[in-house]
Amino acid sequence: MATFPFLYDAPEPFDSGMLDVGDGQSLYYEQVGNPAGLPAVFIHGGPGGGITAQYREFFDPARYRVVLFDQRGCGNSTPNIADPDVDVAANLAVNTTWHLVADLERLRTHLGIDEWLVFGGSWGSTLALTYAAEHPDRVKALVLRGIFLLRRSELDFYYNGGAAHLFPEQWQEYLAPIDAALRPSATDQHGRTHLDGVDLIGVYHELLHDDDRQVVARAARAWSVWEGSTSRLHIPQDLGDHGQERFDIAFARIENHYFVNGGFFEDGYLLKPETVDRIRHIPAVIVQGRYDVVCPAISAWQLAKLWPEATLQITPDAGHAAMEPANAKALVEATDRFATTLLS
Repeated sequence: MATFPFLYDAPEPFDSGMLDVGDGQSLYYEQVGNPAGLPAVFIHGGPGGGITAQYREFFDPARYRVVLFDQRGCGNSTPNIADPDVDVAANLAVNTTWHLVADLERLRTHLGIDEWLVFGGSWGSTLALTYAAEHPDRVKALVLRGIFLLRRSELDFYYNGGAAHLFPEQWQEYLAPIDAALRPSATDQHGRTHLDGVDLIGVYHELLHDDDRQVVARAARAWSVWEGSTSRLHIPQDLGDHGQERFDIAFARIENHYFVNGGFFEDGYLLKPETVDRIRHIPAVIVQGRYDVVCPAISAWQLAKLWPEATLQITPDAGHAAMEPANAKALVEATDRFATTLLS
C-alpha cells in the first residue's frame, strides 16, 4: 500500500543480487517495475542511509525499470561498516565520492543499461550531480531533492550550531556525547561546555572511532537522531531506522567520514561554472523544501541560478524529508513527466 494516494504501490523486486565492485566491497542491488521500462537509478542519502521499500513508490512500475542499491558500507552491502569484526579504517579508505561514482558505472554496465534517469535526494543529490558531471552521456534526466553541495558552509550550519537556533531541544541531545567527551577540560565553573570555535564534526569523528563500542553507539545514535528529528517541517514521532544501533553506526560513521574529508572534492566543486556546464543539457527537476533545515534552500537556489534550464520547484510547506507530502507529490509528478516525455 502506497504511503500517500499520489504515490505508487511499492512493487516487489523482479531481480536482486550482489555486485563485486572491487576493494573487497559488494553492493546489494534490486530492480523493480517493468523490465522493459525506462531505466532509472535511485541514489539514497546519507551517505550511509541505505534503501527501503518506500523508495520504490516514486516511480510508475508500469513505465519504469528502477534500480535501487545500497552504497558501500551500509544496508545489505558488504562489509557493513557497523559490524564489530570489520576493519573500519581499511573499508572507509575505499569509500569516497569517486569510488561511488565508479560503482554506479559498474552497476549500469552490469545491468546492460545504456542510459538512465538518475534520482537522488540530500547526499543522493550530491552523488547524482557528481556522477552526471563525470558521465553526462549516460544520464537521460535528473530528479533531485534537497540539494546538498557538501560545502563547508553547509556542514557548519547544520552540525556546528546554525540549525540549533531552530531545534534547541534536539541540539542538546546532539551535544550530549560531546559534553561527556570534552569535560572537564573545556567547561566553566557551572559545568557548561565551551564550544565556540570547536569543530563538532571533528569531535564526533573521534567518538565514532573510539575503542569502546558503547561510546561509538551513543555517539552514533545522537548523530543519527539529530538528522532524523530535524528532517521534517513537523517533528516526527517515528524516526524510522534512526535510533537502531546497526543503522546508526553505519550511517554516522560513513556520513562523518565524508564530511571530515570535505566530500573528497574541492569546496564548492559542484557550483563551479565548468562543472555545471557539463550537465546543463540534461533535463532536470529540482524539488526543494522551503523549510529544509538539513539542506537549506540557498544551495538549490544558487545551483538553479547557474543552471537556468533546470526546473526548480520550491515546495512551500515541506522540510527535508522525501516522504513529506508536498515533496513526495512533486517528486512523483517529476518522474511521471519524464516517463511521458522520454518514452514518447
